[in-house]
Amino acid sequence: MKPNLNIEQNYAFEVVAGVDEAGRGSLAGPVVAAAVVISQSVIIDDIKDSKVLSKLKRESCYNKIIHNYCYSIGIASVQEIDKYNILEATKMACIRAVKNLVITPTKVIVDGNMNFFDKRFISIVHGDSTCYSIASASIVAKVTRDHMMQILHKEHPVYGWNNNCGYGTKLHIEAIKTYGKTIHHRTSFKPQF
Repeated sequence: MKPNLNIEQNYAFEVVAGVDEAGRGSLAGPVVAAAVVISQSVIIDDIKDSKVLSKLKRESCYNKIIHNYCYSIGIASVQEIDKYNILEATKMACIRAVKNLVITPTKVIVDGNMNFFDKRFISIVHGDSTCYSIASASIVAKVTRDHMMQILHKEHPVYGWNNNCGYGTKLHIEAIKTYGKTIHHRTSFKPQF
């Protein structure tokens, strides 16, 4: 299914931000959220949920998004994930992404089923596959986090973060068994060995 503008058009007279996150299920690295306010006069054809796009297509869409739309990033650190839990850290990253926008949205549509105290926030299950602005945010969040993990990979190449981005692949789990965890690993996440 291709994301559409139905939800954004329901709020035609409002400033709508789509929000999504990346890295929620990872064993290492932060959780990264992106907020994107689209311009309905500029529609990028290839926008889809980041998980269904190839790396090359994601990067291409990312470059189009950041040059055509208002966007921002919010990050919750590994320490925050371990202190508060992944759900609360994800909410923190989403709220930070919205606060970092240069314009203030009147509606915020978020992928998933998280509850926010702010009444502007509306959660949409599978929003990244049905809603254009959330799909755009999913791309920005994923590419941004992937770039961060590429940098961390240079510090700790044995974990293969250049390929697995901190997720629990066989190579990553074997490296944890052999070398232990780094400061970038989440202590609250217990991989099954």
